[in-house]
Amino acid sequence: MANTSLFKSSHGKQIPAATTRNEAGGVAYAFKPEHMLAQYSATGCLTRTFYASAEAQLDKVLSLANQVDAEFVAKTAVYARESGFMKDIPALLCAVLASRDGELLKKVFPRVIDNGRMLRNFVQIMRSGQTGRKSLGSLPKRLVTEWLNTRTDKELFEASVGNTPSLADVIRMVHPRPVDPARGALYGYLIGQPHNADLLPQQVKDFEAYKAGATTVLPQVPFQMLTALNLGKVEWTAIANTAPWHMTRMNLNTFARHEVFNKNDDIAKKIAIRLRSRDAIQKARVFPFQLLSAFLAASANKEVPKRVTEALQDAMEIATENVPKIDGKVYVFTDVSGSMSSPVTGDRGSATTTVRCIDAAALITATILRKNPMAEVLPFGSVVCPTNINPRDSIMTNAKLLASIDGGGTDCSAPMIELNRRKAKADLVIYVSDNESWMDKNSGRGTGTMAAWMEFKAHNPKARLVCIDLQPYAHTQAAEADDILNIGGFTDQVFTIIQRFAEGNLNGSHWVGEISKVKLDPA
Repeated sequence: MANTSLFKSSHGKQIPAATTRNEAGGVAYAFKPEHMLAQYSATGCLTRTFYASAEAQLDKVLSLANQVDAEFVAKTAVYARESGFMKDIPALLCAVLASRDGELLKKVFPRVIDNGRMLRNFVQIMRSGQTGRKSLGSLPKRLVTEWLNTRTDKELFEASVGNTPSLADVIRMVHPRPVDPARGALYGYLIGQPHNADLLPQQVKDFEAYKAGATTVLPQVPFQMLTALNLGKVEWTAIANTAPWHMTRMNLNTFARHEVFNKNDDIAKKIAIRLRSRDAIQKARVFPFQLLSAFLAASANKEVPKRVTEALQDAMEIATENVPKIDGKVYVFTDVSGSMSSPVTGDRGSATTTVRCIDAAALITATILRKNPMAEVLPFGSVVCPTNINPRDSIMTNAKLLASIDGGGTDCSAPMIELNRRKAKADLVIYVSDNESWMDKNSGRGTGTMAAWMEFKAHNPKARLVCIDLQPYAHTQAAEADDILNIGGFTDQVFTIIQRFAEGNLNGSHWVGEISKVKLDPA
């Protein structure tokens, strides 16, 4: 007789066999190349993460870009830039297209290379030789030249902030022909060559006059240009008075360090009003995690007034108020394990973000809970970690509470097993994790998470599962299916896609499908 311990009777759908191992050593399901590329493009910054080096990520992205067709590479570059607001990988994918399909590069270049930083990223990647060439080549050179010649004087001058390469380096590489004497003067100024100073834009003249001590009026230039100068409290107060929204958010601790808030409640009030301005927030297209980063940094600084940090909380509520409400019973599983302590955008040296994966996961969870107060949150690490979370508290407050939980190892099946133990009913289950599960007890052919989900589905046949991956890895704990959505990233696009999936308007291959819908030809 056959061994019944090996050949148990099967009930319901069979658990799909795991196809790979994750970076933590646990079993997992590998994505198809198109989904892998989408995953890296929406979450990757080509920097070291908890499990993967920057070099390994670069090699993986280049390999994947060469496995899929060039049109999908082009659409992914546009999606990652316009919907994901990513910087490094969209520029890298443009560099890949420079070697694969020049016509596609021409279509996506203006949409992806949309500011000075993106231009410098593209040029540096091209010069590195990582995509197969160490020079720009005729087409990329022409596209860069067109970019330079079609910027306004203000755009070009303000794009000169940054190095490696600097905008001056780029100008020297492509030798753009000035469209008029004034543009010729500006090019000469930027690269340190003789030029007619009388033809320079007024903004540049004001900056040079201030540097020379000919005026005490602060010029209206990017703050990075001013920080290189010897500024005191008076100058920093003047900057704080007129700073744009994003600059204000980024420099609260700098203002405090230069005593801008010292015995000056008026400036604190003015900054607070600016930060919570609905029009300014919408115009700035603020990333919720930028607000979280600013809040974490400012709230740890006793010199930043409380009214300012409270304004950041108000700004978060405004920035996330368009998050959709999800019909039905919702459970959110928030990964609080040790690997979630790594920076959400990877290790970038001195530029490393203060926002960790756990902070991002907590923010996503708190935002969902804010709009869906009947949702239940189950933080987990090696086990489910009980917590008392109040949906009426602010998003920032709940995000800090969730981020403070120490969950140890990673067992993604733990919260699903808990739902099965409760015989719980749900319409939608959402994981927010880095998917590096390794403690699962399942000894079958698939992952522990998949086994627990199949058991849950037996009692909840209409339920759907969403797995949000916060790090750029090429695998998941739940295999792609019509009722299982795998998505990477941490922009507000995530919430919209979740709603569409929960309503049955997207199937399991939604993400690749969304990228495939990107229009490359002008309307």
